[in-house]
Amino acid sequence: MSKRFAPEPYKIKMVENMAIMTKDERKEAIERAGYNTFLLKSDECYIDLLTDSGTNAMSDAQWAGLMLGDEAYAGSRNFYHLEKTVQELFGFKYVVPTHQGRGAENILSTLTIKPGDYVPGNMYFTTTRFHQERNGATFRDIIIDEAHDSQIDLPFKGNIDLKKLQALIDEVGADKIPYICLAVTVNLAGGQPVSMANIKAVSELAHKHGIKIMYDATRCIENAYFIKEREEGYADKSIKEIVKEMFSYGDGCTMSGKKDCLTNIGGFLCMNDYELYLQATATVVQFEGMPSYGGLAGRDMEAMAIGLREAVNYEYISHRVNQIRYLGEKLDAAGVPMVKPYGGHAIFLDAKAFLPHLTQDDFPAQALAAAIYENSGVRSMERGIISAGRDIKTGKNHYPKLETVRLTIPRRVYTYAHLDYVADTIIDLYKNREKIKGLKWEYEPSCLRFFTGRFSQK
Repeated sequence: MSKRFAPEPYKIKMVENMAIMTKDERKEAIERAGYNTFLLKSDECYIDLLTDSGTNAMSDAQWAGLMLGDEAYAGSRNFYHLEKTVQELFGFKYVVPTHQGRGAENILSTLTIKPGDYVPGNMYFTTTRFHQERNGATFRDIIIDEAHDSQIDLPFKGNIDLKKLQALIDEVGADKIPYICLAVTVNLAGGQPVSMANIKAVSELAHKHGIKIMYDATRCIENAYFIKEREEGYADKSIKEIVKEMFSYGDGCTMSGKKDCLTNIGGFLCMNDYELYLQATATVVQFEGMPSYGGLAGRDMEAMAIGLREAVNYEYISHRVNQIRYLGEKLDAAGVPMVKPYGGHAIFLDAKAFLPHLTQDDFPAQALAAAIYENSGVRSMERGIISAGRDIKTGKNHYPKLETVRLTIPRRVYTYAHLDYVADTIIDLYKNREKIKGLKWEYEPSCLRFFTGRFSQK
């Protein structure tokens, strides 16, 4: 293995046995699950790349921190540790814990959006857009056009198009835009980062019009790594310094602690506006819990605080991103189509190019994810027409330009040998891709349908 792909920067202290099933058993399992990988049981999956959300392996320091859990109903010392850590690393004044990221999204949307508003962002995310639309807003995608083309290779493909943002302001007025949702990195674009220069420019334009910037900070450490590696003037800055500067241009954030906090549960909402903070503490009591625990056990807040400090370690994040790069290069060498450049948390297979014999109405990404599981026991997930859902006004399907299958690498869980297996089995499937059949609905939920929908083969 080349020096660029150095061994894991950690030692394995505990092991968990993995499920090994025959292909016939996997075929029966995916049929029972309605060809939806979300409905598979975890003990039916050999290598689980469904998500990096809450699937992290915690460190010895985090496990030790669990024993320091202060489970007081109010005023837990673990909250104050978390608050201090977030304030130090992110720079925001106020922190409200939530059970996970969508809890923070719910509170932010409930408090800031009124019917008829518009929320611009650099590509939608499923739960984020759901909460925005549920509260009466229209999401407007203002990411650069190149982000919707899987083959264009740009260093900062998650950037916001300033002309699109200005056009929306001119169209609807700044008073109809409660905030800009700035994702760092952009999940559905393939885990693509946003440059510091773009963050600064968006901040200047937004604040000139009195519009807040609220980050989706879920994978902010990965974004900081890409800035260090790709943007001029940041090579000698630490990840911690870059994270702090990134957030200095905004007004708050939602955070899923289940990603870059290296924990299995948790999240928080940050802001600098004191009045918004007071409203958030009143709202979190209704939906999550006291403002000093927000639906979390004290031990989980302690693990988040420790995990955040571990996440800004360069050796950790460099290895994390290089695992994605390693898998991408192996697949790319065999001609497997995917989103370029490789992102920070996953490889996104281009399902349209992988399965050219299927139309988007055949749900090619859903079909490919099911086929990958049946062929190898590797669980992945669809990020295409199923995830995009339906237009809330017309009821018609959204047809995203990107129709992908996400191979998401959990943090500190799998080795390069596991990734070799993933690559080899997908390459084998690619050689026989014409055998993969399209899917049709058997059960379609009314919202967030990709979680619980069921399908059958055409």
